[in-house]
Amino acid sequence: MTALTTYSPAVSAHPDRAALGKHAGAHAAETLRRALRNQHEVRLMLAAAPSQEATLLALAQEPGIDWSRLTCFHMDDYLALPADAPQGFGNWLERTFFSRLPPTTFHRINPENPAEEEAGRYGTLMGQDPFDLVLLGLGVNGHLAFNDPPADLADPLPARVITLDQVSRQQQVDEGHFPGFDDVPQRAITVSIPRLLHASEIIASVPGSAKKMAVQNTLNQPISGNHPGTALRTHPNVTIYLDAESDPR
Repeated sequence: MTALTTYSPAVSAHPDRAALGKHAGAHAAETLRRALRNQHEVRLMLAAAPSQEATLLALAQEPGIDWSRLTCFHMDDYLALPADAPQGFGNWLERTFFSRLPPTTFHRINPENPAEEEAGRYGTLMGQDPFDLVLLGLGVNGHLAFNDPPADLADPLPARVITLDQVSRQQQVDEGHFPGFDDVPQRAITVSIPRLLHASEIIASVPGSAKKMAVQNTLNQPISGNHPGTALRTHPNVTIYLDAESDPR
C-alpha cells in the first residue's frame, strides 16, 4: 500500500471575524488574479455559510478580477425546501455575494430536480478539471461541505445525496437559519471530499468559538472520515484562516 502523503496547512490567525475576512478575501483575490493571468477561464468552488460572509464580502470588493471569465460552483444545498427559501445555499450566495458582482457564471444545484438525478447532473457539470480555488468552511462536527462523519475520504462520486446528521442539523438552528431542529431538512446534495480537494488551492475561513474543537481535530487527529476536516492535510496548498475565538493553539 502506498503511504499517504500529508502536509501541514498554513494557519493564519486574526483578532476577529472582520480581520479574518479581509485577509482571506485578499488572499482569494490574488489567487484568482494570478489564475486569470495564466488562463482564460477560472473555476471557483464556494461554500455558503455565515463563516464565509466576511471573506466573500471582502473578495467582492477586490479590484482587478474579470468576473466574466469565472465559472463558479457551490458545494451543497438542501433538498425539500421551496425554490425561493432564503436558507437555500444557492439563494444565499446569490443574495450575499453574486448580487455585488458584475455578471458571473454561477452553476447552481437545483433541489427541485429528482435528488439522485440532480446529484449526477451536477457531478457531470463540474467536469474533470480541477478547481482553481475552493473557498470552504468547517462544520462543528468537522464536516467539509455536507460530508458528515464518518465521511468517505475516497468517495468515487463527485456529488451525492446525503442524510444530514443531528449535529449538522442543530448547527443550522444555532446559526439562526431555522427556528427549530425539525425545520431543518434531513437531506441534501453535497459535493464529495475528493472532488473538493481536486483543486489548485484551498482557503478555509473558520471563525467562531463553536468551531475551535473542529479546528483542533482537523490539525491534530489522524486523517480519517471520523474527522472529515483532516482530509485537508492531504492537499499541498491549504490555508486555514482563524479568528481569536476559533484558534485552539
